[in-house]
Amino acid sequence: MIQEFKNTNEWALILGGSSGLGLASAIKLAKHGLNIFIVHRSRKVDLTDLETAIPVIKESGVQCLSVNIDATRIDRRKDMISAIAEKMKDGKLKVLVHSIAKGNLKPMVDNEATLQNQDFHLTLDAMAVSLYDWVRSLHEAKLFAADARVISFTSEGNTKAWANYAAVSVAKVALEAITRSIALEFAPHGIRANCIQAGVVDTTSFRMIPGSEQLKEHSIKRNPYGRLTTVTDVANVVYLLTKEEASWINGCIIPVNGGEHLQ
Repeated sequence: MIQEFKNTNEWALILGGSSGLGLASAIKLAKHGLNIFIVHRSRKVDLTDLETAIPVIKESGVQCLSVNIDATRIDRRKDMISAIAEKMKDGKLKVLVHSIAKGNLKPMVDNEATLQNQDFHLTLDAMAVSLYDWVRSLHEAKLFAADARVISFTSEGNTKAWANYAAVSVAKVALEAITRSIALEFAPHGIRANCIQAGVVDTTSFRMIPGSEQLKEHSIKRNPYGRLTTVTDVANVVYLLTKEEASWINGCIIPVNGGEHLQ
């Protein structure tokens, strides 16, 4: 394993990294020498994956700090940025991975708990606008490396209508638009921003979607390789986007699904 980031005192900040794509990305980046900050909002009973992964991350010879806070709150963000600056000392953030999954999965009609205006706002703020909030705050604190990478996760629900997914779909479309604007306006400061459009991955967040089993079956049938996308598939591309050779990839929505989108 090549640890190209070892001894560089560069870090990766994972927002929403207690499980799924965020945690897999943390493990992969640590293997290549990046120190890891993980910010998550989890109940104690849901921390099994993270507690298992932290020793694995540290075995790569890197530092790892995990903090259980709500990354979408302004006061918490300010506190966390101060803690990051103190922990890094003279280090810099090479990578920001946005993997926050905090939203409402409700039907629009024929249900007592139908989707409300405030549900859209909560989901949009947490899963899209918070990316800009963090990028802006970290930039103002001068914590980014000279060649920093901002990576977030979207889904095929950005263009397709899935039942109960309306609020998240809106957030994913906004996330992509925000990513493109970050890629344009922060480019003079050395920041590259891209979205990974992952195929269907059997994560805890995915299983919360009503009808997720049917979506899984449909995805396997569509996929040229006849399987679902894994967290490792996605984490591998997160790592590729951090490499020097990927410095000219900016403002893109990158499908990572084995060709599932082709049919």
